[in-house]
Amino acid sequence: MSLDADAIVDRRRMRRKLTFWRVTAAVVVLLAIAGAVFAVNPGRFSRPGDYIARIRIQGLIRDNQERVEALNRLGRSRAKAVIVHIDSPGGTTAGSQQLYDALRELQAKKPMVVVVDGLAASGAYIAALSADHIIAEDTSLVGSIGVLFQFPNFTDALKTIGVKVESIKSSPLKAAPNGFEPTSPEAKAAIEAIVLDSYAWFKNLVQSRRNMTDGQVSAVSDGRVFTGRQAVPLKLIDGIGNERTAVTWLEQAKKVPANTPVRNISLSPRFGELSFLHVAAWGFNAVGLTAVSRWMQEWGGDAAFERLNLDGLLALWHPPSSQ
Repeated sequence: MSLDADAIVDRRRMRRKLTFWRVTAAVVVLLAIAGAVFAVNPGRFSRPGDYIARIRIQGLIRDNQERVEALNRLGRSRAKAVIVHIDSPGGTTAGSQQLYDALRELQAKKPMVVVVDGLAASGAYIAALSADHIIAEDTSLVGSIGVLFQFPNFTDALKTIGVKVESIKSSPLKAAPNGFEPTSPEAKAAIEAIVLDSYAWFKNLVQSRRNMTDGQVSAVSDGRVFTGRQAVPLKLIDGIGNERTAVTWLEQAKKVPANTPVRNISLSPRFGELSFLHVAAWGFNAVGLTAVSRWMQEWGGDAAFERLNLDGLLALWHPPSSQ
């Protein structure tokens, strides 16, 4: 009996030691993750002070209330100015207008300049119009002033395979176009009216924000994109350059000292992009804390990433496909 008791005591002692080292290893993993986050965005943890905020608009633009709230917080911060880097083909018209309105509110509180890194087309150019000064590289692409409504039509394919979709509608234009039947002239006219109305809004915005004449806005609003070098004389942008150029402009035009540090500011919620949780979960799993790992994976997994779902009118540019 004494030998069994000693074995049980030894086993419990070893289990406590193993738990201690597992917890220690988990703490080390979390500290390493925090260090990595600090290295990527040191401004998030540094002491508040005068700085220029650097924000990025990338990828497809859609409705994003969390981004609006982040821009509102930035407007209340101690940032002396804001540099907006844009690299986007656009997105939904409504989402682009939402972003434009939020940036305009920010621009009313902070000096703001836009830098087009690679592409500011369609809805992304709408966002760029929020600033009083737009800079782009020589080979950046800007413009694509226009609105798009696309829908697939499977009528011929359904005929080929012998499928007929029937529907009972309260009125002829209900759920039109739907892709399962030929689009009627009335449905096409209704959609065209929506597109043209949004297009007129877009052109008026460009004309008012860029101080263009009717002839000038007509020359750039046929849906084309322009290089940075082409865009300057067309008044789509104000100059050629990069972030250094933007800092110089802020100093000359807005009296923001050029030696003011520039800090990255994320427009995502503090716990919105939870990819770091996957790394932390892996660390916990590696040291044996599988229950914690499983919880973090469930909390920070696919549910943390909203599916891209572009609905409605699009202010979006893409290179033409090959014929």
